[in-house]
Amino acid sequence: MLPSPSPLVAHWSLDPGVVFLNHGSFGATPRVVREAEARWRDRFEAEPVRFVIDEMEPALAAARRELSPLLGASADDWAFVTNATTAVNSVARSLRLSPGDEVITSNHEYNACHNAMQWACDRAGAKLVRVRWPFPLRGEDELAESILGAITARTRLVMLSGATSPTGFITPFERIVPLAQARGVDVLLDAAHGPGFMPLELDRLGAAYATGNFHKWMCAPKGSAFLHVRRDRQAGIDPAVISHGLNSTRTDVSRFRLQFDYWGTEDPARYLATPDAMRAVPGFFGISETDPRAAWRAVMQRNNVLARRGRDILCAALGTAPPVPDHMLGAMAAVMLPAHPRELAARLRARPTRYADALQDALIARHRVQVPIWGDPEDPTRRWVRISAQGYNTEEQYAYLARALVEELERERRG
Repeated sequence: MLPSPSPLVAHWSLDPGVVFLNHGSFGATPRVVREAEARWRDRFEAEPVRFVIDEMEPALAAARRELSPLLGASADDWAFVTNATTAVNSVARSLRLSPGDEVITSNHEYNACHNAMQWACDRAGAKLVRVRWPFPLRGEDELAESILGAITARTRLVMLSGATSPTGFITPFERIVPLAQARGVDVLLDAAHGPGFMPLELDRLGAAYATGNFHKWMCAPKGSAFLHVRRDRQAGIDPAVISHGLNSTRTDVSRFRLQFDYWGTEDPARYLATPDAMRAVPGFFGISETDPRAAWRAVMQRNNVLARRGRDILCAALGTAPPVPDHMLGAMAAVMLPAHPRELAARLRARPTRYADALQDALIARHRVQVPIWGDPEDPTRRWVRISAQGYNTEEQYAYLARALVEELERERRG
């Protein structure tokens, strides 16, 4: 029998036949937010021409103003984009790299963003320097020192995750960004998990570029994200799609606004309903704070407590230690799986799978658990499970996952 989710699950449309512990991959949009999105879409479809010409620009501006306090940024310095990968592509394609230039990232960076930056470097004859971060890790110092120590006279950009995707920990970006920028090296902060996951103060931080998804932890409609560009870098940035803004003669708004606010025909409802997500979700938790920053700090704290509890349940069942210190966790946590002998591990790694590891297929097929399993590409004996914690999750679900993992690991050992 599957464990029951939290009563808060009533706000979402999740399949009751699945133990969903993977909010971190794509988020989950509550019903009330989808209803708001539908109202905006109906308004658009009632008179599409009038909406695009007269209503869309002021509506997007109003949405940006409402969301900006959560980003710690001016509403004029960021734009809606479909996802963080789109934002990274915009930056990568706008870089003026030369042969021999270097861009620094880490081996924990999201694969799609790594690919976008690798493409830009290959095209220019530049070098993508991939710093190796350990996992498990002892603390922040080794991460910050490895990035800052890799900076040379040829470094043009550091692409840095705010929270890593496969391993789920918060990086010391608040320490690294100002130090790199002080050395004259621009930083692209890939905070894909940022809004609703960790506090952001983009103006104070000073990164040249920053991006994050609203559709993950803020539970906005799918395809709602932001790209923030520091004002002194806006003249040199172009969107991934070049459209009418490039040769616009308007002078009442910035070139950045003209380029990024209209890429051609698309559905703006996902962006315009994002403030509804910001307002609605804290109320699910019974949080009545009117200041959105305070409300979302409370949401993040509650999810963080649940994530740490889930991690502890898994560590106890599997006999492994937490791989990162508590203060580096948000609403996700990774737990190392007990290692098989290398020959068996290599054979298991070679199994066909729709995911990163066939163990995930087994958890879905036999236990109805949706949770990612990741592995070290260089060492088949090293695998970990990454859990997420959202309001609809419970400790009982993590205990159920722990029992399922113990059973499946034993099944793997028996062959």
